[in-house]
Amino acid sequence: MSCHPFYWLRQRPAIAALAAAIIVLPAWPAAARGPENIADVAEQVIDAVVNISTSQKVDARMSGLPDLPPGSPMEEFFEEFFKNRRGQGGGGGGGGGGGDSDHAPRRINSLGSGFIIDPSGLVVTNNHVIADADEINVILNDGTKLTAELVGKDGKSDLALLRVHPEQPLKAVKFGDSDRLRLGEWVIAIGNPFSLGGTVTAGIVSARNRDINSGPYDNYIQTDAAINRGNSGGPLFNLSGEVVGVNTAIISPSGGSIGIGFAVPSDSALAVINQLRQYGETRRGWLGVRIQQVTDDIAESLSIKPARGALVAGVDGKGPAKPAGIEPGDVVVKFDGHEVKEMHDLPRIVADTPVGKEVDVVVIRKGKEETHKVKIGRLEDGEKQAAADNKKDAAPADKSVVQKTLGLELSSLSEDLRKKFKVRDNIKGVIVTGVDASVAAAPPDKRLAPGDVIVEVQYESVGNPGDLSARLDALKGQGKKVAVLLVSNADGETRFVALSLQ
Repeated sequence: MSCHPFYWLRQRPAIAALAAAIIVLPAWPAAARGPENIADVAEQVIDAVVNISTSQKVDARMSGLPDLPPGSPMEEFFEEFFKNRRGQGGGGGGGGGGGDSDHAPRRINSLGSGFIIDPSGLVVTNNHVIADADEINVILNDGTKLTAELVGKDGKSDLALLRVHPEQPLKAVKFGDSDRLRLGEWVIAIGNPFSLGGTVTAGIVSARNRDINSGPYDNYIQTDAAINRGNSGGPLFNLSGEVVGVNTAIISPSGGSIGIGFAVPSDSALAVINQLRQYGETRRGWLGVRIQQVTDDIAESLSIKPARGALVAGVDGKGPAKPAGIEPGDVVVKFDGHEVKEMHDLPRIVADTPVGKEVDVVVIRKGKEETHKVKIGRLEDGEKQAAADNKKDAAPADKSVVQKTLGLELSSLSEDLRKKFKVRDNIKGVIVTGVDASVAAAPPDKRLAPGDVIVEVQYESVGNPGDLSARLDALKGQGKKVAVLLVSNADGETRFVALSLQ
């Protein structure tokens, strides 16, 4: 036999013990099927789960697929459509034709899921399910088809709110508290996988607060309840029949469920849905800062133990943080009473803060905690302002002085170098003109490249390579192992880089 002998030795007593266990505990196989009330919950809520059918007019001459989010459940349906069109080879079923009829606009259809949250006809689904659709229909569990209109949508959270006009009140479901979900808790997914409407699957909560790099507010619930293409926009229920998540994404090399599905938590979804319902758009809070992760090196240089918070890499000149006194180099550790454990916490907390509210922001600056009062702005207004140009008086030409330090070729910012690297006139500091191979191959958070401008070293401004070298030498003399550099790109976007002094 190919198996190790030890395996077979262990099997004999295990089989005997198992036989004894079956005699003593005959109820074990039944308990393995999961909670007894899954069927009751499914029966209670299934009439509130709907299929979403969309139609979109496209140019028949297009050679590729519509622009869909990577991994979107709708990709498969579009792929099937184009595959079938190619297989038909030309005109319609009659043969003859071709010509201009082949280039006439055609309609493509796609299917997703959704759920009713108000008996009057409000339906929640994913934004990517209805994106760019010319026509949206909601199909109830009994087969009734209702034309839907878009109330509002939000690409950042991938949520959309629809309205239908039924002849009589519809069955609706309520949102539950996703913050109370526990790992291992049973959940139920209902939706329209592969166009098989009204499908119920069950599993457990595998993880919470998952960041899958799909957007700025990622905090997904991960579940092993089977979620497939077409389930997008459908609800994830707890065993009380409350919606605790909106099924949105899967990880699947095969195209089908491998037990890794993701849902937008109900607490996050409800805030967005309420705004869409009230305003037809989102109104998120805005602080006006660019942030980055507090790495171990940066935490050590700032005497922050353990590493935590969000490092402010830049402050928007027209944002709420600027007049409140928040500066690059500050580490935000608490916002409006909420702990900021890592960088990704801050955008979610700020976004959920009411516009116009004055909040306390606790930062660590040069090793000491400070509290700043900030009146929160509106993110959408901040995004509209972002177009601006920063044309100011050009800096006087500097004689270029090239110097090598820690694998970096550095120079003063001359007019010629500004033109060569297209560096904005308002940026001041020491420009990197070349790097050693070791620096070029460093991890992204430690990497510098020609054209980067070093603005500060350990929170002190530097104007030429001599200033920078003197500052680094002073840090070495203090026994520092890492120097934190404030680095700007040619467009003025800043970030912090922890540079090893060894």
